[in-house]
Amino acid sequence: MNFSTRKSASIVGILFILAAVSSIMGLLLYDPILNGPDYLLEGSIHANQVVLGAIMELILVVSAVGTATTMFPILRKYNETIALWHVCFRFLEAIIITVGIIGVLSLLTLSREFTAAGAADSATFQAAGTSLKAVHDWTFLLGPNFFLGINTMMYSYIFYRSKLVPRFIPILGMTGSTLVFIAALLEMFGVIEQVSAWGAILSLPVAANEISLAVWLIVKGFNKSATVGGA
Repeated sequence: MNFSTRKSASIVGILFILAAVSSIMGLLLYDPILNGPDYLLEGSIHANQVVLGAIMELILVVSAVGTATTMFPILRKYNETIALWHVCFRFLEAIIITVGIIGVLSLLTLSREFTAAGAADSATFQAAGTSLKAVHDWTFLLGPNFFLGINTMMYSYIFYRSKLVPRFIPILGMTGSTLVFIAALLEMFGVIEQVSAWGAILSLPVAANEISLAVWLIVKGFNKSATVGGA
């Protein structure tokens, strides 16, 4: 494994950790404007917090694209078609998350207008707010759940076949991607709530995969004995 590949492995690991931290921080910072009956009022009061949450999610977007583009030259050696699909679907995931960010920032603008209007015509503001919250909820379901499952399955499959990392990591990745994909489908059909105990449980394996992969790549890098077309 040359210096360039070792450096790429470290960058991918750092980006995975950055993505995990920023996604959690973004969700927590969004709390005043996404949760609670007084979200239109609370959003305006905590405007800076909400904007910071949006910045965290933008970091998530950059990190997601960064992992895909940095891994592509390495993954393409083992399966160029899947590697290319991975980049395309990761970009699609990033676009969907960006749409969700726009939805939240639009909701923040609505919250400011609601506060400035002194709660006049409350029903109209509530209807608009419900629609913008729905935009975020659906993009949150499709991006970090539905497409995350597809993306994780693709790179985990290549890692498993190539032995670029120990096989327990891609096995965890393929298991986690399947579960988070199932969670997304269950949420789409209303079987479970989007933010729920079951949703968290089904998401744990894919989160564990990303962290274990990140740590391994930072500490050890890609397996230099892996061969193209590995069994």
